Amino acid sequence: MEKKRLTEALLSRFLCYARIDSMSDEKIADKGTKPSTACQLDMFKQLRRDLISLGIEDIEDGGYYLLARIKANVKGVPCIGLMAHVDTAHDVEGNGVKPIVHENYDGNDIILDGVTITRADNPELGDYVGSTVVTSDGTTLLGADDKAGVAEIMVVAQQLMEDTSLHHGEVEFIFTSDEETGHGMDRFPYEHLHCSTCYTLDGGARYIIETECFNASHAKVLFEGKSYHFGAARNRMINALNLASKFLQALPAGEQPDTTEGREGYFGPEQLQGTVAHAQLDLLVRDFDLDQLERRENLLRQIAASLQQTYPGSKVSVVISRQYYNMLEIAKQHPSAVQNVLEAGRRLSQPLSFAVIRGGTDGARMANEADIPCPNLYTGGYNYHSLYEWCALDAMADATALVLGILAVAAVTQA
Repeated sequence: MEKKRLTEALLSRFLCYARIDSMSDEKIADKGTKPSTACQLDMFKQLRRDLISLGIEDIEDGGYYLLARIKANVKGVPCIGLMAHVDTAHDVEGNGVKPIVHENYDGNDIILDGVTITRADNPELGDYVGSTVVTSDGTTLLGADDKAGVAEIMVVAQQLMEDTSLHHGEVEFIFTSDEETGHGMDRFPYEHLHCSTCYTLDGGARYIIETECFNASHAKVLFEGKSYHFGAARNRMINALNLASKFLQALPAGEQPDTTEGREGYFGPEQLQGTVAHAQLDLLVRDFDLDQLERRENLLRQIAASLQQTYPGSKVSVVISRQYYNMLEIAKQHPSAVQNVLEAGRRLSQPLSFAVIRGGTDGARMANEADIPCPNLYTGGYNYHSLYEWCALDAMADATALVLGILAVAAVTQA
């Protein structure tokens, strides 16, 4: 597929998918409902229609996931999976997206409705002067996380179906729901998969490959106080909200999301709600080292015990659940997954480099739960989970070319 037609296909699909509401809901997902929002089903319906229109017949619709396959045209090549999630984040408004296409981007700040994407804060914009950049209108996120990845996977499928001269093993396309809530792989039927290697297209900046992510926990801290009328509360009331405030103050100030970077872990207060009598604090706990994650979890328990001792009659309890684990060890056990990426990048003259994910992907869970290596590939999006989100069409095209290159390399080296 020539570049002009490739970029047109990518842009058309991305704009279509970005306009479909698919914001997930963490509270509903936490209760076990999948998908957490009915609008995610609209994305699955669109993808199913698009897959059928390409002539793909092997489609499994699981209700909360979509799985499709293209048969191999080379014998002896292991199946490769490509995965992306259909939901968008709930950090800021993620529905009602009105994408704006900035053709022949002029290199200046991008002024939107109440939001300005500045060159000073986004030096990467300088790489795309004269090309196409896409943003929202400024009132919502854009949804490149992960609809850029979805669009790229669909264009890969289109290319494979149209050009039978491209040699490849069986290719599996995996679309999940509720990744943004941490429940993307809940109840996922790994036994249905054919792939022995999978790539998530859920990264960001161009040419960045990720094989390592956080170990992750969610902590729910419950505070029980003693409620009295405020006018008669002296020496009797224990305000659960004040307990929660003191708990937050006890967290190390230098170990929070806004004070850490790189390989530094953190405590991430996410939500606080409650009354004088009862309060609940939700925190994300993250670290690349599992021992350090356990240290952080134990520190939360120690703070809770200290508060409860300081305020007799109160109760402070910590409930911790593990969400996902660092996928690096699985990648090390299956080196060909990364080797194929590097060889494809070399053939395409793409200056690939590695970075850690200060977060996680559905691939992290797949790697640790199914022993399937799942490196994360860039998609060309920036400033995820914010009103300042943007993506670059040239980077999307490079990501698509890289995936096709990986399939081609695997067809030769692993046949």
